[in-house]
Amino acid sequence: MAETTGAAPAPWGRTFWDNFLGNSPDWYKLTIIGCLLANPLAYATLGGFIAGWMLVLQFIFTLAMALRCYPLQAGGLLAIEALLLGMTTAEHFYKEVHDNLKVLLLLVFMVAGIYFMKELLLFTFTKLLLAVRNKILLSFLFCFVSAFLSAFLDALTVTAVVIAVAVGFHRVYREHLERSALERLAVAAEGDAPVPKLVAREDVENFNRFLRSLVMHAAIGTALGGVTTIVGEPQNVLIADRAGWEFVEFFLHMSPVTLPVLVVGLATCVVLEKLKVLGYGHPLPPPVYAVLKANDDKAAADRTRTDSARIVVQAITAVALVFALAFHVAEIGLIGLGVIVVQTTFNGIVQEERIGPAFEEALPFTALLCVFFAVVAVITDQGLFTPAIEYVLALPREQQPAVFYIANGVLSMISDNVFVATVYINQVAEALEQQTIDRHQFELLAVAINTGTNIPSVATPNGQAAFLFLLTSSLAPVIQLSYGRMVMMALPYTVTMGVTGWLGVLALP
Repeated sequence: MAETTGAAPAPWGRTFWDNFLGNSPDWYKLTIIGCLLANPLAYATLGGFIAGWMLVLQFIFTLAMALRCYPLQAGGLLAIEALLLGMTTAEHFYKEVHDNLKVLLLLVFMVAGIYFMKELLLFTFTKLLLAVRNKILLSFLFCFVSAFLSAFLDALTVTAVVIAVAVGFHRVYREHLERSALERLAVAAEGDAPVPKLVAREDVENFNRFLRSLVMHAAIGTALGGVTTIVGEPQNVLIADRAGWEFVEFFLHMSPVTLPVLVVGLATCVVLEKLKVLGYGHPLPPPVYAVLKANDDKAAADRTRTDSARIVVQAITAVALVFALAFHVAEIGLIGLGVIVVQTTFNGIVQEERIGPAFEEALPFTALLCVFFAVVAVITDQGLFTPAIEYVLALPREQQPAVFYIANGVLSMISDNVFVATVYINQVAEALEQQTIDRHQFELLAVAINTGTNIPSVATPNGQAAFLFLLTSSLAPVIQLSYGRMVMMALPYTVTMGVTGWLGVLALP
């Protein structure tokens, strides 16, 4: 309870309780405290295997409750407790972080580098939305462009750009409504002129429906593209590193599964718009289009040569980035660092306070990923996944990839796909080192793990960082995009893409 001027201050106990995990629900705080009290008792009486599984399930719970409390705090407390109890060591924790430096560099530098390309991306999506009036074609293009950009950039950043476009359009239209209301009041007060027509409520509601469907198509597109290349999702870098694949090799190994999924995903987009089911199919109302078009025309007229020069520099950098990734001229994170240097240099961004915000988007997730690695160290030291891995590897070789795909997909629906992929690829890599499987089987399982964590995870916002980012953005409440609505709108994609991915894994040579 916040203290108010003139009122008696809250008791110290209440103050500390309010500060603990902030505005999270009391039941969530009590649950975390209960977990922290239960773990030492379980470790002392039941052993590391049971206590380790309790820790993993507790950590997955914090991921699933990310909308109530960001998992870094509660998950971090669990990881610290595991270190203090001796379930793993600080040295092993550091080794996990060190071994995954490529992933951390990707998050820190590549995401920040793409931040300085947002102007180009905003320009592209804005022109696309206003130039294409056919809703089916527009939805297809939004999904496809998001997939293409996510394959070469970063799914989270592309989602952030789409959100920024939608928020910008909604703000423009809201400001137009506010001006219209003021004009209506002014004219009505004068009493000697016709009162302007009141904006139809249906236009506002249909505009929200239009934006909801468009951002969901784009979010699905980031998953379609993100699964195909090293840079699309953070865990892709880890999988590629364990397999020794570079950019093109990764793409070629994944393509027997990812390309059919891409085709089916785009086809699903078209079918949903044609059938107009589950919230899809609503076009942009003509009055809203007229407002947005007028605003864009004004922005184009006001655009200076300096503004245009920035977009040109960003476009050239984007082309260079694609070639740098394709030919693997350096580690991906270092390429991102180069993107930061080039774009800030040639666009006049030389003040520290203008560079700092570029890193704000990715650093919380980078910290969370380090906590992931602490839990992964516990899983390894306590042998938590050893029985399951041994069971799957005891199956006939041809069944193993499909089983891995399903197991990863189910876990990724309720947990974060980066965490799931990290755990499984490490276990499979260990099996390869122990010669339990051969190199060819390892590559098949790596494909199954990557596609299993990236494709079925579109089912819920928990599975994809980009989906969670959309759900927790300022746009979601404005367009009434709730958790349940996201799940329902993603359901057709989950079924068609998930089944296609499974069939693709089954057909792997």
